[in-house]
Amino acid sequence: MAAFTNSARAPLFGLLILTQAAHSLEEYAGRLYEVFPPARAVSGLFAADLRLGFVIFNALLVGFGAWCYVWPIRRHWASAKGLMWVWVGIELVNGVGHPAWSLAVRGYTPGVVTALMLLPLALALVWQLRAEPQDGVADT
Repeated sequence: MAAFTNSARAPLFGLLILTQAAHSLEEYAGRLYEVFPPARAVSGLFAADLRLGFVIFNALLVGFGAWCYVWPIRRHWASAKGLMWVWVGIELVNGVGHPAWSLAVRGYTPGVVTALMLLPLALALVWQLRAEPQDGVADT
């Protein structure tokens, strides 16, 4: 099977990761780790101080995204497409979950502003990933 190449997808993926970094900052500023039980639980896995645990988790998450961009995606590794799908899943959850939560509480929730940017980026990446030729030939 030919390697998955993605010269058209790499810039969009890079923008998705940069937006995720901004999203993490918005969540931190809004103290998501104090008000959202799943964020509290994940943060607690990394440190007793939830603020620190949140920072560690998000630094690892964004760092992993940057690694995916620099190595597998820009270097056209065979794993690139699968990694992009993983990120699509993460960002679709963010892009739908945060606005749904805000609607449920009828107000601002930490991360909702950038989640509204993540959703169209994730959907655009879905569109690009699904546009891959079906004959197994890698695109350029």
